Amino acid sequence: MHKSRRQVIAVTVFPLCLSYYSAMRSIQEACFECVLRPERLFCNLPAEAMKDFDALKSLLPYPSGRTLFREGTRARGIFVLCEGKVKLSVCPQSGERLTLRIAGPGEVLGLSASLCNGPYELTAEIVDNARVAMINRKDLLQFLNDHRETCLQLAQLLSHDLHIAYDRVRAIGLGRGRRRRQSLPVEVRFPTPPAIAQKKARPC
Repeated sequence: MHKSRRQVIAVTVFPLCLSYYSAMRSIQEACFECVLRPERLFCNLPAEAMKDFDALKSLLPYPSGRTLFREGTRARGIFVLCEGKVKLSVCPQSGERLTLRIAGPGEVLGLSASLCNGPYELTAEIVDNARVAMINRKDLLQFLNDHRETCLQLAQLLSHDLHIAYDRVRAIGLGRGRRRRQSLPVEVRFPTPPAIAQKKARPC
């Protein structure tokens, strides 16, 4: 008699980490219920507008090292940083990436590019584990049309970003000026000796 052989496949089930569950529970927090709302310009919207924003956003955790968006790519929406830090950088013609600043909680990233339907002006990279609320460009424009009172907050945010950019450019320009002056050769001038009177030769 031929004995039948049955193939047994062992499946190992690993329990999910408790930190994952806690993270998933925490990201369900509504912006309307956030205790930090009064301290953040964009988050401190009227109650009705904030509830509609909650319905449109996608709130996700991002690990350190993850890139939210890259400079030059088409803007797909805005990112509201709820927790963590984001490094904002640009790549000039020299090819050496330049860090502009570190964004903190409450800041809105990618706003100007999303409003003008253009490419992102810089690269945003997570440098500390973060929670980010994202809303795509189409929903953002509809949200602004439905809640026009929020346009003032956005104008103030754009003005704030512009002033930061001016300060950064000014600081870079001053730094290059100092380095340029330090690298210039020092010209040493010695006093000009008095002219020596030449004796006229007597004719023979």
